[in-house]
Amino acid sequence: MLRGLAGICYSTSDMPAAIAWYTELVGTEPYFVRPVDGPPAYAEFLIGDLQAELGLIDRRYLPAEASDGVGGVVTAWHVDDVRETFDRLVSMGAREYEPITEREAGFVTASVVDPFGNVVGLEYNPHYLEMLAARK
Repeated sequence: MLRGLAGICYSTSDMPAAIAWYTELVGTEPYFVRPVDGPPAYAEFLIGDLQAELGLIDRRYLPAEASDGVGGVVTAWHVDDVRETFDRLVSMGAREYEPITEREAGFVTASVVDPFGNVVGLEYNPHYLEMLAARK
C-alpha cells in the first residue's frame, strides 16, 4: 500500500528566504519553481542518495485548518554525522527541537526547527546504509 516516500513538503511565509536557506543547506538550487514569473508559491529540490523530493510551499496555499506552529510530524533525514549536521543547522538559524540522542543498535537521532517553523529530523541509521549497499 505505502510504496515509498514520494516527497516532503515544508511550509513557509517567506518563500524567497526559505529557498535561499534550503539552497545553502542542500548545496543546490531548486529544480522546479512555480510560478515562474512573480513571487514563488512552490519550489522543489532533489536531494540525497535517492534524489528525494523536498518541496517548499507558501503557507497561503495550505488548508485553512493548518497550524502556524511547529507540527507533530518529524521526517528523519539520514546524515553521516548527526552532531556536525545539527551544529550546522543551528549555526544557520535553526533551533533545537530534540537533542542529539544515541539510541540502540548504532542509531543516533536529533531534530531542529528551521527558521520557518518546520521540524527537520536527523538520523544516523545503519539500516539506511545497508539498504544503499544492497542496491548496488
